[in-house]
Amino acid sequence: MDIRTIQDPSFLKSLSVQQLESLSQNIRQFLIETCAVTGGHIGANLGVVELTIALHKHYNSPKDKIIWDVGHQSYTHKILTGRANQFDTLRQYKGLCGFPKLKESEHDVWEAGHSSTSLSAAMGMAKARDILGQNNQIVPVIGDGALTGGMALEALNNIGHDRTNMTIILNDNEMSIAPNVGAMHNMLGRIRMNQGYNKLKGDAETVLSRLPGGSRIRESADRIKDSLKYLVVDGVFFEELGIRYIGPVDGHNFEELENALKTADLINKPVVIHVVTKKGKGYHPAENDKIGTWHGLGPYKLDTGEQIKGQPKGVAWSQLMSDEVLSYARNDKRVVAITPAMPVGSKLTKFQAELPEQFFDVGIAEQHAVTMAAGLAIEGMKPYVAIYSTFLQRAYDQVLHDVDRQNLNVIFGIDRAGLVGADGETHQGIYDIGFLTQFPNMIVMMPKDENEAKDMVYTAMHYERGPIAIRYPRGNGLGVEIAPQRQQLPIGRWERLSNGEDVALVAYGPTVATIQQVAKSLTEQGINATVINARYLKPMDDLMLHELGASEIPIVTVEENMLNGGLGAQIGNFITDNNYHNKIKRLGIDDIYIEHGDVEHILADIGLDAASIEQTVKQHLQ
Repeated sequence: MDIRTIQDPSFLKSLSVQQLESLSQNIRQFLIETCAVTGGHIGANLGVVELTIALHKHYNSPKDKIIWDVGHQSYTHKILTGRANQFDTLRQYKGLCGFPKLKESEHDVWEAGHSSTSLSAAMGMAKARDILGQNNQIVPVIGDGALTGGMALEALNNIGHDRTNMTIILNDNEMSIAPNVGAMHNMLGRIRMNQGYNKLKGDAETVLSRLPGGSRIRESADRIKDSLKYLVVDGVFFEELGIRYIGPVDGHNFEELENALKTADLINKPVVIHVVTKKGKGYHPAENDKIGTWHGLGPYKLDTGEQIKGQPKGVAWSQLMSDEVLSYARNDKRVVAITPAMPVGSKLTKFQAELPEQFFDVGIAEQHAVTMAAGLAIEGMKPYVAIYSTFLQRAYDQVLHDVDRQNLNVIFGIDRAGLVGADGETHQGIYDIGFLTQFPNMIVMMPKDENEAKDMVYTAMHYERGPIAIRYPRGNGLGVEIAPQRQQLPIGRWERLSNGEDVALVAYGPTVATIQQVAKSLTEQGINATVINARYLKPMDDLMLHELGASEIPIVTVEENMLNGGLGAQIGNFITDNNYHNKIKRLGIDDIYIEHGDVEHILADIGLDAASIEQTVKQHLQ
């Protein structure tokens, strides 16, 4: 059938197993071909084709709620719910989102770009169903990597205790963004190896059902059943929580999947179906990926899987930062690196291979990562926490309560700071400045280029008076020539890059290059601009601000960040508090969520490209 003509999942009800298998092959080929053009989370989606078809065949979406965790594996779900004809716009500006989106379809019942939220959401939906007297099914689909998230474990504990009726699909592909770590992953591995578990459990229950009545015999029988469970699978984690376990089930076998779903329907309590899938199934390059390259990527060559990339000017910011930290760790055992399941994305695999005893991948557990760093720091270590801006949000309290309040020497490498493009609103790194600059002991800085980034790492490594955060963007650096020597940057001191009497342009990070371009164009029109690299967002350069205030020069601040709580707001407060009268214009992101799309398109759309900034500056001077 033509995949693009699918309108809704109802047609699946009448299909035979053979027809379902043919459909899965067609969808898999469709995904491989379309994602070769747009990029996307291809590995995860190829792994759940049969599982998604089976869920939509068995349940009645959207009455029955299928909740995707994290959501990056929902491409087949989008196809089956009538969006295949939009796949050429996937993750593109104004196009189809790479995650479930409430406004896209009634079948998207929950939005998530962060891991481990589905079980808590499912319990809320199930409780609403029960209170309102409804009879629909609640079906969260969660990956094995997401179970390392504390929120998922909190939800499991509550679901089991409350005996909330739902069917949890545990999609076990043995790997999330990077190879999974931790005791939970190891336990699931042991369960996968014990294929006889459910057969033995079922046989035991059959025997017990035939025993004569009597409470003593029943109690003894229950103890026998429990001992058999412990004999075959160590832990029986889910059942001890009060959640019935079914599995392991072959996630690519329609008959096994349907039998498991039918069994779950008969159980009036929470059930977890342990489904084993193969990430990247059906596409050789993705199947052989062992380090997470095919988790999320750009366009690629269809025949080889080779990624299609332009010619970047400089090295990736993530690589630059991790290599710089590694250079210090080689000579100082106090320097350790911590990442919450992002060794590939944060380019720490080299560090991991070279200094494994000084490297910690804690899994999808951002809160734990930060407080672990605090524990290391309080014992005299120098921990470097490499974490995406969007994921640092999940550890707000730990940064405040455990690190900043105790004034501990933890270095935060805040990756993907600023707009991130295709991953969209759940991943934009535009909120961390607003909360980090509220913390009394925190130093926050962002480099304009590679040399300044290296100097910031040098500064952070020699700073012993509390926490320090270095923000850096997604993508590659500017390609500047690297200076041979490093220097310590005076805390809270900005850099004046040019002097002009007509207007002061203030920015930080790579946006500095943009305002330099604007200043050059303005000079050609007879407008002379002072350009300031505000590399410290906390503390600000009070001396330079007093100079600007006393001169009463008009000020334009530009930042790839929320205006509320950003640098411009801080400068505005300073000018007002000190009774200066500068005319100030703040450019940034004004109280909206920024969706997915090419960063250059987004910047133009919100008035942060060079042409728009120049026009705003001239209007400001009128």
